[in-house]
Amino acid sequence: MKPIWIVDDDQSIRFVLEKALLREELPTRSFTNAREVLLALESANDDQGPQILVSDIRMPGGSGLDLLSKVKEKHPGLPVIIMTAFSDLDSAVSAFQGGAFEYLPKPFDVPKAIELIRRAVEESQREEVAEERMAATPEMLGQAPAMQDVFRAIGRLSQSNVTVMITGESGTGKELVARALHKHSPRATGPFVAINTAAIPKDLLESELFGHERGAFTGAQTMRRGRFEQADGGTLFLDEIGDMPFDLQTRLLRVLSDGHFYRVGGHSAVKANVRVIAATHQDLEVRVKEGVFREDLFHRLNVIRLRLPALRERREDIPMLARHFLQQSAKQLGVEPKRISDAAVAKLTSFGFPGNVRQLENICHWLTVMAPAQLVEPEDLPPEVADAPSDSPVRPTAAPEQSRAVDAAVRPVSTAAPMLPAGGGGGWESALDAEAMELLVAGRQDVWEQLTRRFESRLILTALSNTRGRRIEAAQKLGIGRNTITRKIQELGLE
Repeated sequence: MKPIWIVDDDQSIRFVLEKALLREELPTRSFTNAREVLLALESANDDQGPQILVSDIRMPGGSGLDLLSKVKEKHPGLPVIIMTAFSDLDSAVSAFQGGAFEYLPKPFDVPKAIELIRRAVEESQREEVAEERMAATPEMLGQAPAMQDVFRAIGRLSQSNVTVMITGESGTGKELVARALHKHSPRATGPFVAINTAAIPKDLLESELFGHERGAFTGAQTMRRGRFEQADGGTLFLDEIGDMPFDLQTRLLRVLSDGHFYRVGGHSAVKANVRVIAATHQDLEVRVKEGVFREDLFHRLNVIRLRLPALRERREDIPMLARHFLQQSAKQLGVEPKRISDAAVAKLTSFGFPGNVRQLENICHWLTVMAPAQLVEPEDLPPEVADAPSDSPVRPTAAPEQSRAVDAAVRPVSTAAPMLPAGGGGGWESALDAEAMELLVAGRQDVWEQLTRRFESRLILTALSNTRGRRIEAAQKLGIGRNTITRKIQELGLE
């Protein structure tokens, strides 16, 4: 295992961490300033580099924040833990924007420090495995049995030109499968042309598919080749075929029968050597019974049917897909990829995903832009996920979602509001009832904000007292995220 690098000008800090990590059988390497670390990183190969970097903020010859910035430029995946005194907590919080994994307040509790470092090591090892998988990522991802069936079907069809019908809910990746079928077919060197028949107005769809001659209609100033001609020698993907107008279905059936068609306004038959792959999220058998889809066309298209599972049917793929999309999104935006905690993964896995893989991809784009820290926690997830009830046997942690609901509802009014009275014959609930009634009778319009702020303040101060000021531990005991407790302390004036 690669060593934990410790950077601190205080010899006692280095000594304590070295001995504690040695007892945990974790190798270490120590440095006294940032310049030594940067020189060592330049000369170290992949096996000699650090597994984790633990750095102080205030050091002679360069701060830990400057070191963090330079390390992240060349080693974006390296977890960095920032050690800081309480007076530097604002700097430590801002360090999250620079990619810090976590901060360790001084003076620290050694077991807690080791626990934090071990968690960073586990995260680092998990990310290394994920990166190895990403390096060899095929065009499609999936370990679930249902997706393995799809992969096997693509393999069996790889040397065939047979027509394929892909079915599945919106967002399951039907076009991705169509592209894979094309890529692994004898037509791979030919064009792949895709058209969504539901997205084009009926009056234009015929021209889009079959082209038109000059003067065929107003605005047709030149001859135009349609999608069938453009796909000659390759594959034409007809998405949402169930929405194709009935009269155009007749023309499509003729093309599938003999490969000939006429451009709009044309008199000469055009022949195109095209493999057709169709897709729909609708039940075509029902559409046939309703009389809106031709039965003969259905049978012509339905030579091989390939059904894509909904994401809720392949939940075991969600962690891998989420990490893949976070990597992909970060690459597109030119930023460091976000990591996702096990708790956040559990919450995602319990979500129903009505929009399937496309929705998960959009969520990962949102997290890349909006998540406040490099490590995504449950409370960082978008509201439609964080506030959604569990849709699977996975049991998500409830407290972060509850805190998110409170965060969204409360805004600061006064930082000097008195605390709720602790006495009362009926306990604190009776005291709360009496206080609320008094404010309501007085005609106050901010009762919710006033009482919620005071309730939150009492909770946080009590938790900090219990943990002797250790914010991360207090957040864990309250069941909220570290970013939430830091923000609340600032909003409520508890600094």
